[in-house]
Amino acid sequence: MKDKNKKKEPLYMIGAVSRMFNIHPQTLRLYEREGLLTPSRTEGKTRLYSQEDIEKLEFILFLTRELGINLAGVDAILRMREQMQQMQQQIEYLLNYIQEDIKRRYAEDLQEQEQALVRMPKIQIMKVEDYMYKIYKKDKEEE
Repeated sequence: MKDKNKKKEPLYMIGAVSRMFNIHPQTLRLYEREGLLTPSRTEGKTRLYSQEDIEKLEFILFLTRELGINLAGVDAILRMREQMQQMQQQIEYLLNYIQEDIKRRYAEDLQEQEQALVRMPKIQIMKVEDYMYKIYKKDKEEE
């Protein structure tokens, strides 16, 4: 969780970011107007970009420069990417829930088994001589 919060910490001013990526500051302002980037602001309204914003900008520039995608396409891709990340988080949550539920049920089953009474079949105790006589008598009847 610390790493995620650290990535959101505002660090870079617009001039530094434009020099890092060799783009005009107006391009960064355009990306903000289009809703592709949302840098934080100081009280004096200075834009400050976090590491997360920088990574998103790198992805935007890859899409526009390398793949030739227009800003409407970039917007659609970013929205789908965000939805996929949300679905991945939901899947991870669901898997964790299922794992915890299975562990809980397994522990309950073990506890029930430890506390359960076990039925034993009725056993008839006889003398060996009586048992042998019973078998002998049964064999004679079958003949």
